[in-house]
Amino acid sequence: MARQGGGKHVLSMEGLRGFAVFLVFLVHYASLIEPWLAAGGRTAGSAAAIHTIGNAGVDLFFVLSGFLIYGSLIRRETPFLPYMGQRIRRIYPAFTVVFVVYAALSFAMPSQSKIPTGALAGATWLLQNFLLLPGLFPIEPMITVAWSLSYEMFYYLVLPPVILAFALRRRPPQWRVAFFAAVGVAIVLMCALIGGPVRMAMFVAGILMVEAMASPRVQAPSSGVALVVLVAGLAATLVKFPGAVGAVTHSLILAATFFALCFCCFKRPDDTLARAFTWKPMRWLGNMSYSYYLLHGLALKAGFMILSKLAPTTTNEPVLFIAMLLPMFVLTLIPTALLFLFVERPFSLARQKPVAITTPVPSGAEKVH
Repeated sequence: MARQGGGKHVLSMEGLRGFAVFLVFLVHYASLIEPWLAAGGRTAGSAAAIHTIGNAGVDLFFVLSGFLIYGSLIRRETPFLPYMGQRIRRIYPAFTVVFVVYAALSFAMPSQSKIPTGALAGATWLLQNFLLLPGLFPIEPMITVAWSLSYEMFYYLVLPPVILAFALRRRPPQWRVAFFAAVGVAIVLMCALIGGPVRMAMFVAGILMVEAMASPRVQAPSSGVALVVLVAGLAATLVKFPGAVGAVTHSLILAATFFALCFCCFKRPDDTLARAFTWKPMRWLGNMSYSYYLLHGLALKAGFMILSKLAPTTTNEPVLFIAMLLPMFVLTLIPTALLFLFVERPFSLARQKPVAITTPVPSGAEKVH
């Protein structure tokens, strides 16, 4: 499960990915255990809160993607087609395997299938899903979590021409910061007024973190401050805000939260918080986080189908909720680790160089932290 090479910054980034995907696991665990919980009860309320907080895991992934992809592209010119080929190779091997599994199960279990009736409608819907259109477009995803891949692919496609069109590699850092801050403000205002994919602002947070890393004048928060910001930011997701403005408010809070968290870990690698994210089990989970993200929901659903046969009801909801958490998590690790080891690692990561955290320097020289 370990990756070769790298340093302390890379290790903490692996742990951050593990933390993000564990939050996503909590979302689906809280959803699937709901039939065992009395509506309106205290345990159901706790499960709903965990579900809400867990949704922030995807936002952390977006911040990390924004940081990594922009950091790679801004420091050197990269031909578009080889770059996109690398991005496609990173996404599609594991996704294709899971897509085929979901499609096969849909035909084998029609009662659970989301595929529209009719050959043309069904084929069109499957093609839309394979092209990663659900998410930015109002299409139901076959793989529930795959909606986020449309955001990722859109970011991959748009960023290189933006860098080229505005000559961002030749611009001073202050210009780039002002430019992307304006982009972030435009996204936020549009989404507040008419709605839209406000989570695209998370990529902007990652971009701005690249620029902050390159500036000796920008100081990262201490571990204590970053931890308080993390707890407060996740807790703020439980506060209800109305309408589109509410979604924008939550996204802004999470963008600031994960900026502070990641900036602390990357800029202060020897601080307590950064070291906490280098815990090996968390790093291993982070390294297989993409495979885990794609497949854990299916494994979890199978686990709860088994539980429904063994214990269709419960008289002690809190005990069941806590007692099943670890076994269900361990259950999800088995097929997702196999997907990582036999598909993602050999087909998507074999040619990937170890990730180093690099930041743009005005002279054009590379600086590796």
